[in-house]
Amino acid sequence: MLVWWVNMRDRTWRQEEPPPTWQRLGGRGLIARILLDRMDPTAHPLGPGNLLILAPGLLVGHRLSSVDRISFGGKSPLTGGVKESNAGGRTGWALAALGIKALVIQGAPAEPGWWVLHLSADGVRFEPADNLLGLEAQATADRLLRRYGKHVAIALIGPAGERLWPTAGVVNIDQDGVASRLAARGGLGAVMGSKGLKAIVIDPSGGKPPAIQDPATFRQARRTYTQALVAHPQTQTYKDYGTAAMTLFCNQLGGLPTRNFSAGRFEGAEALSGEALRQLLLSRPGAMPDHACMAGCAIRCSNVVTDAQGRFVVSPLEYETIAMMGANLGIDDLDAVARLNAVANELGMDTIETGVTLGVAAEAGLWTFGDVPGAFRMMEALRKGDLVGRLLGQGAVVTGRVLGVRRVPAAKGQAMPAYDPRAIKGTGVTYATSPQGADHTAGNSIRAKVDHRDPMVQADLSRKLQIHMAAYDTLGVCMFAAYGFARVPETIPMFLRARYGWDVPDDIFFRLGKETLRLERAFNRAAGFTPAHDRLPEWMREEPLPPTQAVFDVPESELDRVFAEIDRAEPFV
Repeated sequence: MLVWWVNMRDRTWRQEEPPPTWQRLGGRGLIARILLDRMDPTAHPLGPGNLLILAPGLLVGHRLSSVDRISFGGKSPLTGGVKESNAGGRTGWALAALGIKALVIQGAPAEPGWWVLHLSADGVRFEPADNLLGLEAQATADRLLRRYGKHVAIALIGPAGERLWPTAGVVNIDQDGVASRLAARGGLGAVMGSKGLKAIVIDPSGGKPPAIQDPATFRQARRTYTQALVAHPQTQTYKDYGTAAMTLFCNQLGGLPTRNFSAGRFEGAEALSGEALRQLLLSRPGAMPDHACMAGCAIRCSNVVTDAQGRFVVSPLEYETIAMMGANLGIDDLDAVARLNAVANELGMDTIETGVTLGVAAEAGLWTFGDVPGAFRMMEALRKGDLVGRLLGQGAVVTGRVLGVRRVPAAKGQAMPAYDPRAIKGTGVTYATSPQGADHTAGNSIRAKVDHRDPMVQADLSRKLQIHMAAYDTLGVCMFAAYGFARVPETIPMFLRARYGWDVPDDIFFRLGKETLRLERAFNRAAGFTPAHDRLPEWMREEPLPPTQAVFDVPESELDRVFAEIDRAEPFV
């Protein structure tokens, strides 16, 4: 597989063999390696010196269940550090089918203009995109599907990305052509906009799945892994209830962010639960309580939400959005949350960052918690891009600074997801120390069998989880596929040996995770990060969280030792 380099300044492209240190990395790990090797870490995130990287994981391309994710990466406009954000949909598989190990986009147009980047077996074409400017996500996808055919994969930005807002993600179409799979976190949609790119279209025609060196072993590993995944009880839970199954669980722990993280339990949690969502979807024509975002997925944790008349509203409605645009805003109406989600998707915005930002705005008095029309007024301001919308589009930290709000739940400049770190302290350690900023997918401890309020057991737990998630992101594996791999971990080295013919050690999974984190932290240090960045906001140490009255009291010495060993490690390649 080759690295495709695209220069937006002069609209040229080339292919390269990956150097030896890149060959055994993919996805998140490869992104960190490329950023560290090929760009100045001090470059402005929205300047021509930043790179936008699309990298399929090492196991992408074979329709393994939940193992065809695409990683987007670059320097984050929100955190100022390394960023990887991954998504389902078609993009990862289509890139792998063209033999693309990584697509690296550099530079910015020398003259104003917007482009569609078209990739195929014939190479790269640059096509004008001026007629797409201002279009929201689904309208953009529909127009591109009509132009290029229904079989293509598409990654695009909405108006938020065009405006270079750091709340903007990259929107990918799913297997049904719905523009709904966001690589949402960290502002990578703004990075794409800074390159003058409205969309990337990948035509896999003429391509083929990556070669497998040992088909018999690969088939054996696939069978073993798939059986383990399907047999795991959590797979059925996510199929029945989706990620919304977390609502009541998190609420019970006292960690469900409520009214801008002022409480950990929400009186309307039952109305936002997985059970309530399933009942709602089963009662609606055209709705689907289970849905696959990628072809071949056995988990089907996604869903399709329709209104009472059967008209499409959004797909999917996830727990993190339910929490951040529901409980965090004092809203207990799933239909309202779904419609807020739909507006964010059309604008190409991260629902976590947006939900936290709206909570900060309510704290400042721009609107009132629980006021559904008020929440939609905020979203309409974002849609119009007026002065209030432009402020909110900058994210939670800037909004809090401008409006004088101290309670801004963020780490390294990125808003916290739907797990209050005072109640779930292992996740809090991840928020504080992850090179990615506050991100539950970097290592969420909520299901760990620990005392979540004991400050002295969280550092080791978070380190282990962060290694695991970095490895899965490097392989291209959905975090829910981990339930299968955890039962049959021997299949990971089997897959790598069978696909590539590599002689990898049995502990290759842990080596991949550690190497990815080592590279990311090295980039951040070069960008100016210090141990002082590995902290949560001061107010979280001081302000008790009702009803448990917990504070985030993990000692700084514990935070500082999370990655001490990894930072000293030698490269594994």
